Amino acid sequence: MVVNNVNLETVCGITSKLPENTLPEFAFAGKSNVGKSSLINALMYRKAYARTSSQPGKTQTINFYNIDEKLYFVDLPGYGYAKVSQTTKEKWGRMIERYLKKSAQLKLVFLLVDIRHEPSANDVQMYDWIVYQGFKPVIVATKLDKINRSQVAKQVKLIRETLALPKDGILIPFSAETKAGRDEIWEQMEKLMPVPEEDVQKAEDTQRDE
Repeated sequence: MVVNNVNLETVCGITSKLPENTLPEFAFAGKSNVGKSSLINALMYRKAYARTSSQPGKTQTINFYNIDEKLYFVDLPGYGYAKVSQTTKEKWGRMIERYLKKSAQLKLVFLLVDIRHEPSANDVQMYDWIVYQGFKPVIVATKLDKINRSQVAKQVKLIRETLALPKDGILIPFSAETKAGRDEIWEQMEKLMPVPEEDVQKAEDTQRDE
């Protein structure tokens, strides 16, 4: 996938009205500091467009990135950050729930977990919640470069079992350092993108010629 233009188009706070977009949306959820911004930057082929931070709980808004006027990446607030008050956590939770329920263009949710650790209770709760909202989340196991290759299969099995992923559930190990997994993540999005009209026309012309 070639990405030419990226634009942080909309930033929604707790009381903001959600945008009525007409392009497909792909959302990214995960606990604080799991590497959401690093993943989004890698998918945009940018080094630092989405702000990364060593300070957990930094993303407190829903950020809509317009990618080439073809789709949106939607960065959801991180969850599970202990130093944020319970009231704030509940407000973030309601904001995410409102988005998952009301977005007419949301095609897929990517749930990020850290491949080095067993998914936390918050991760399991978020996975179950996304499923409850009617989506089949794709799991992205981040920080792949932080473990030995020999550990990958064991950690993938642990994550699948802890989240109780169905057999056909998709899990993609990913590294922001090496970009391993980036193409596979793009493939999941491209499956759900509308086929450009010119491609439809080409297919119809080919069929006629045959």
